Amino acid sequence: MKNNRKLLIIVVTVLLVIVAACGNLINPLNESTDKESKNDKSTQKSGADSSNKDDIEKASGSDHTTEKVDMSQRDASETKESTKEKYLQKWEETKNKVEEMRKNPVDDTTFALKKVEGDAYELLDDMLNEIYGVLEKQLNKEEMNQLRKEQREWLINRENIAKKESLKYEGGTLEPYEYVRTINNLTEKRCFELVENYMK
Repeated sequence: MKNNRKLLIIVVTVLLVIVAACGNLINPLNESTDKESKNDKSTQKSGADSSNKDDIEKASGSDHTTEKVDMSQRDASETKESTKEKYLQKWEETKNKVEEMRKNPVDDTTFALKKVEGDAYELLDDMLNEIYGVLEKQLNKEEMNQLRKEQREWLINRENIAKKESLKYEGGTLEPYEYVRTINNLTEKRCFELVENYMK
């Protein structure tokens, strides 16, 4: 019976990860298409604007190339800062949404509590995958390799802690609930750590 429960938990976890991964594959494709069309429009506008600016600079005889370089560096750092701020805000919103779901289950049955934690798992796992995707773009190769190693160790540790916590209810209906709730709590903390410590 214990083996069946463990197998069921593993199968459900794997399915949730696969579903989350499939969702993440679709969104980046849509985002890149939207970005490309926006870039095309902004390129057309900036092309016209820059030719006007070049004409004015030629007429005045001034050279603002160093100012342009400084401005582009400043814009890049502001974008990175705003990415971190954006994800800290997203983390806070997700955390609040999970807390709200936990405060207001459909009823007090174990089934309803498990449903809440299942929904929370999807939210938090999606958030973790999204943050990890951003970090893959921001970090250099060496930093990303170090993060991958750390992330693998964290996943193993998360599973071990969740198993240990769920064994408090071994054989009871709350055992799988406690397992997923612990996974969710640790994932929420990990999302914050990744944004705070790695995101630029």
